[in-house]
Amino acid sequence: MRLTFLGTAGSWPTKERSASAIALDLERELVLLDCGEGTQRQFFQSSASFMRVRRIFLTHFHGDHFLGLPGLIQSMCLNNREQPLDIYGPPDAEEMVGRALRLGYFQLRFPVTVHALAPASTVELDGYTVRTAAATHPVPALAYRVEEQPKRGRFDTERARTLGVHGTEFARLEAGETIHRPSGAVRPEDVMGPPRPGRSVVYSGDSGPSDEVTRLADRATVLIHEATAAVDLEKQANEWGHSSARQAAECARTAGVGALFLTHFSARYKELEPLEAEARIVFAGSTAARDLLDHLIRQP
Repeated sequence: MRLTFLGTAGSWPTKERSASAIALDLERELVLLDCGEGTQRQFFQSSASFMRVRRIFLTHFHGDHFLGLPGLIQSMCLNNREQPLDIYGPPDAEEMVGRALRLGYFQLRFPVTVHALAPASTVELDGYTVRTAAATHPVPALAYRVEEQPKRGRFDTERARTLGVHGTEFARLEAGETIHRPSGAVRPEDVMGPPRPGRSVVYSGDSGPSDEVTRLADRATVLIHEATAAVDLEKQANEWGHSSARQAAECARTAGVGALFLTHFSARYKELEPLEAEARIVFAGSTAARDLLDHLIRQP
């Protein structure tokens, strides 16, 4: 599981930062979280490929979060894509994405299906689940939690040895086979630990402080939370449905997440170290994401 931050700017792109977009590589497929303007060009500069994108999850329909969609889809067509594309978003998704798909003269050459989601929705997909929560923003907006299915427990080698397991029987037990021997059967559950939760990524999109987002992020492996402003502009940020870096860190601390990445930075901040420092006072595992940052999410 790998994150690639394609764009970390808030409201509009800058020389240093592109508009909001994050690629999440689940190995089987690539998921795109938001698709701000310039996303397709950012793909070319990254380790990810836009042709592998199987699903796009849009948090809301302010331009810096979805205006890259027409160009991305048209580029997919020009590169002879045939694989279906599923796009998910808030309740107004069908109307808004429909408008984007009608822009300009081009022929859509592969199936695109739009799914409108409400807060507290759950989508079961191939090997992972996506859940939503309402974000605090002036327009309909969602936060997303992408979570792998639970993993098998760890193999207890010492326990297996005490039960007389040897040679190729270790691999057979790990594969789910029961070993029969004169002293009795040894079943996989006899030598496997409890199931482990899958890795999870929570993305707030644009949001002021939100109890719903905090609950969605409960014990997530990674939280990606907007940090539009520093603490001195916190009140103004909240009035516009945004959070400060400190408030993002409070969400991370309350939710007990493994790591926090800050994103969606106002253009007024040329340097991100001050925002990162404010967050780390509250939650030590805070990092200000930069465009094209790759982060490998390892299995606990």
